[in-house]
Amino acid sequence: MPEHSFILWGTPHSLFTGKVRSYLLKHGIPFTERTPADPHFAAEIVPAIGLQVVPVLETPDGALWQDSTVIIDRLEHREPRLQAAGTGLRGVIAHLLDAFACTALLPMAMHYRWSYRDQQEQFLLAEFGRAIPAGAVPPAHKAAATARVMDKFAGFLASLGVTADVIPVIEQDYLDLLAALEDHFQHEPYVLGRAPSLADFGLMAPLYAHLARDPVPGFIMKTKAPAVARWTERMNTPGLSDPEFGPADASEPAGLPPTLPPILEVVFRIWTPGLLADAALFNAWCGALEDAAPGTLVSADSRRLVHARLGPITYTRGGTTFSRESQPQALWHLARAQAAAAALEPAEASELHSLLARTGGIEALEISLERPLVRKNNVLVLG
Repeated sequence: MPEHSFILWGTPHSLFTGKVRSYLLKHGIPFTERTPADPHFAAEIVPAIGLQVVPVLETPDGALWQDSTVIIDRLEHREPRLQAAGTGLRGVIAHLLDAFACTALLPMAMHYRWSYRDQQEQFLLAEFGRAIPAGAVPPAHKAAATARVMDKFAGFLASLGVTADVIPVIEQDYLDLLAALEDHFQHEPYVLGRAPSLADFGLMAPLYAHLARDPVPGFIMKTKAPAVARWTERMNTPGLSDPEFGPADASEPAGLPPTLPPILEVVFRIWTPGLLADAALFNAWCGALEDAAPGTLVSADSRRLVHARLGPITYTRGGTTFSRESQPQALWHLARAQAAAAALEPAEASELHSLLARTGGIEALEISLERPLVRKNNVLVLG
């Protein structure tokens, strides 16, 4: 391991590890990747974090950071030149796409992994088996032990609202998103142009580990959207090596890419109805509390969870009814985009409003919460 390098605790098949790995690679930050199969993870990392979760980034001085967004924030606090989100209008769009990808695409990613489990069982057994410590189970029993871990993750489909009724909608959403991204990546190397941004890193979370690597959705991506598949590869390599986009040091054209609005149209169509339902439940939950102090855990049952829940929500999109557990994490992500929007100069604020009006994003950005959400000790709490 290089002296003074970071350690990324994660796995190749982990959704959010893909976001952090790509960020580290694209910014030339030295790191070594280790999996939970390393005994050090169970013995020291999990007790320190208080949750059995990846990714965790271990810093050269031994600090442990959890949550992909928090990890990137803290890396940029240490090295302000990085600035993955960017500033101005681009920064708002980057935050919006990061928030969308890291929350609204979770059901899609998990659907394609687990609804098609029978067709990709051997691949998944190999991937999940990487995280089981050597000697934890006899070799003859490793496949069965791995399958039990897989069963646990497959069981999350119900809480994500993945049912037979909505699967056709989810699969059409995947095709629509791929089509918009395919047109874009035929002209641009990254989401916002010639440099990777938080929009790219956020989208890498679902689009790489699950949707590009797993056999069933990966086949769809490679055959219907090869430029998107190439983008996932590009996001895991330093620099810009694709000659069709010209020299890596070429200047960024002014303005947003003209192929961006169709992507945003798909994004807000998928995202907004559930986001509004999440906000309504959160505000109702806050209203039922009696003088809750800052730091109150965001939870329906006082459990510390990686992804907080406040109970079930139901909403309709395109004539189809969706029912799932709430996602307060989405509101925390959204608030970052709202803060960036509030800081815009008047000219850019006007441009943003026009863009959102054309792409269906006004309702999402105007969501108002009764209390702010913050992260403390690796969980969501009230501000």
